[in-house]
Amino acid sequence: MRFRFCGDLDCPDWILAEINILSKMTSVKAKLLGVQVLKNMLGDSMDYEKVHKLTSDAKFETGDIKASIAALTFILSSAAKYDVDQETLSNELQQLGLPKEHTTSLCKSYSDAHTKLQENFRESSLRVSMLDSVQWRVDYILSSSELHNVNEPSVQLKLNVKDGSSEEVNPVAFTLTSDKFRVLLYELKQAQTALENLDL
Repeated sequence: MRFRFCGDLDCPDWILAEINILSKMTSVKAKLLGVQVLKNMLGDSMDYEKVHKLTSDAKFETGDIKASIAALTFILSSAAKYDVDQETLSNELQQLGLPKEHTTSLCKSYSDAHTKLQENFRESSLRVSMLDSVQWRVDYILSSSELHNVNEPSVQLKLNVKDGSSEEVNPVAFTLTSDKFRVLLYELKQAQTALENLDL
C-alpha cells in the first residue's frame, strides 16, 4: 500500500513497529511528545526530561523512547516534505494502526507547524559549507636540519570554512609546496571560469 507521507511509497517496516509502541501512550501524551519532536525539528532543543516523564506511564525503555522520537521525526518531516495535509496524514496514520484520538491530536500539532517546517527545511536543505575567509603566508626555507641547502618556498594556507547548516566556522590549515600551490591556483581559476560560464 502506498502512502503520501512516504512519497507515494510503501511505509517502512520500522515505522509500523513504532506506531504499535506509540499506541500504548495516551493521545494527550502522544501529542505532547509530537510537540517536543516538532520543537526539535524547528531548531529548539528537546526537553528530554519532559519526554521521559511523558513516556514513563507507558513503561517505555530508553530504546522505545529513542525509536518513538525517530518515528515521529520521520512521519512529521516526510509529511511536510511531501506537503501532506492534516486530514490525509491523519487517515494514513489510522490505516497504519495509530488510534484516531492519537492521529487527531498529533496531526493538529503538525498542521500548526506545517508552514514553519517547510520554511525551515528550505533554509537548511542543500546547504554546503562556504569559504568564510582565507589567511596565507609564504615561508622561504633556506635550510633545514635534514638538508643544508633547501631554497624552497612553501605556502601556509588557513581556510575558515562556514558550515552550511550550523553557521559554525571551522579552520582548515595546511602547507603546500610552490608546485602544489600552482596546481591549486590553476584549478581554482578553472573552476571560477566554469562557474562564470554557467551564469551565462
